[in-house]
Amino acid sequence: MAQDHLYFFDTTLRDGEQSPGCSMTRPEKLVLAHAIEELGVDILEAGFAISSDGDFQSIQDIADEIRRPVIASLARARREDIERAAASIERAARQRIHVFLASSDIHLQYKLKITREQALDQTAKSVALAKSYVDDVEFSPEDATRTDYDFLCKIVEVAIQAGATTINLPDTTGYSTPDEYAAMFRAVRERVPGAKDIVLSTHGHDDLGLAVANTLAAIEAGARQVECALNGIGERAGNAALEEVAVALRVRADHYNVEHKLINEKLYAVSQLLTNTISFGPSPNKAIVGANAFAHEAGIHQHGMLSNPLTYEIMTPASVGVPQNRMVLGKHSGRHALRSRLVELGYHLGAADLDIAYRAFTDLADRKKALYDQDLINLVAHHLRHHELIEEEPLAESRGA
Repeated sequence: MAQDHLYFFDTTLRDGEQSPGCSMTRPEKLVLAHAIEELGVDILEAGFAISSDGDFQSIQDIADEIRRPVIASLARARREDIERAAASIERAARQRIHVFLASSDIHLQYKLKITREQALDQTAKSVALAKSYVDDVEFSPEDATRTDYDFLCKIVEVAIQAGATTINLPDTTGYSTPDEYAAMFRAVRERVPGAKDIVLSTHGHDDLGLAVANTLAAIEAGARQVECALNGIGERAGNAALEEVAVALRVRADHYNVEHKLINEKLYAVSQLLTNTISFGPSPNKAIVGANAFAHEAGIHQHGMLSNPLTYEIMTPASVGVPQNRMVLGKHSGRHALRSRLVELGYHLGAADLDIAYRAFTDLADRKKALYDQDLINLVAHHLRHHELIEEEPLAESRGA
């Protein structure tokens, strides 16, 4: 069965940068844009042109230099926003204007203070205006997951009739569950005239920790563009993490029948570049790119890893660009991991000596959070030598050259 192409839409430089602590300078944005291009994304959302002169200029810089992916510029459903967005990407090789307008009743009533009918009229006019500048127009009904289905389908229909080629259905507040999110995509695809001729897109936030799960569920329901950010950065709890979606699609290719252009082996490097650019990095236990993603401390896990890495790793570190897995020696580690590390340090212990070393090691690990190579060397030098003097068991046979 032929695979569908899945488009990766990277919003690290737009929604990602809106996260507290993630602001970037113009030169930093351009460096990251080059790295994101090399990663293989299809669409790069460069910024929100109307928000500031600096953002406008950053989008222009990116449009000037980044040639392979589509360069998208965000705009509210307002003439001034759309004109500013169009100007920011006019020198891009491939241009997209991304127009959004809230569709949920709570947003219409309390934020925009307009009726549903006014929202439909504004959608039609703004999408048509964007279409007069570029062929590639994306429309997002903001807060789609809290929008009445009938009205959601109507506003999507209006956007398609006005010329939108991509419809994004964002879970703006991270409210949805995977089943609900998938059902929304199926409903739009089945009920909206013309929906089968355009690309449906996901955009998930992680307020309930479900952004990636929702994204994957939407792919199963027919979404063929995913909006995400490196390291999952973004408003509040963040966006769907690009690296998690990409690797899930590779590891579970048997389940998700799509192909994409991302070069997964570059994920770790671009994640590290982002970490060095903003004020914080991913949590140590963050999937794929966290410091502990390929680290193993528990003895049972370490034994399995030494026997065959596939026992506890469903992907290789190299497949995402991580140099190697890392055995962390701590109080949960077992004899196999300790012996392996001692061999690497040049110590080849027999069974009896290893037992003595392991007891000393676990005692030290209970008292010290982090154990380093020098700790292990001292452990062998002191504890085993002391055992030799008491028990008169020579170490010569068990100690490597």
